[in-house]
Amino acid sequence: MIPWTLIDTAIMPDGGGELRLKQRGSEFSIMLGAIELMNSRLSGSEEALARLSYERIRTHARPHMLIGGLGMGFTLRAALAELPKDARITVGELVPAVVAWARGPMAEVFSGCLDDARVVIREGDVGHLIKSASSGYDAILLDVDNGPEGLTRRANDDLYSVSGLRAARKALRPNGVLSVWSSAPDAGFTRRLRDAGFAVEELSVRASTKGRGARHVIWMATRNGS
Repeated sequence: MIPWTLIDTAIMPDGGGELRLKQRGSEFSIMLGAIELMNSRLSGSEEALARLSYERIRTHARPHMLIGGLGMGFTLRAALAELPKDARITVGELVPAVVAWARGPMAEVFSGCLDDARVVIREGDVGHLIKSASSGYDAILLDVDNGPEGLTRRANDDLYSVSGLRAARKALRPNGVLSVWSSAPDAGFTRRLRDAGFAVEELSVRASTKGRGARHVIWMATRNGS
């Protein structure tokens, strides 16, 4: 068995802890404490986040998608494969080191997707990008925690509160979708989405692209009407 090698570390803002990038052969892992946030071998549910979101905005002209959290680029690459050439994708990433890892040790994993003309990387809080937009996005995809609570930083709790969800609804264009990835179900979050005015679907997806592995949850919350 090839041992894991620590490649780099990064401190999360606001006392969120330390991220660790590890490598074993061609496999990468990003850890927060004892929790593995992502692994380069498991991308199925993150790719589904992009695919299922685009299915719901397929008829929108020149769609603009906001992705919260760059991670290992699974969602971004899947979005680029689905979206038309005149689309725009804004990626909000809080930790500058994660962007540096994408262009450095994990460049092969990212396969040049950061250089696609449709992509703009914004280093900073995705919550600020949401609150500063009014009917600016056709889809908002959130994969910044392991579920609808502030795991990586306490300030992220606001993203999943009723007021934060209402801000996301305001940032969406009519019939736009807010998509949220989670490692597990959360009935309380489903209720908060409905309280914020969304029509909600809760979908179960596999972690692996081969249809195996753990089941993860994706909420598809649509802003119906004007």
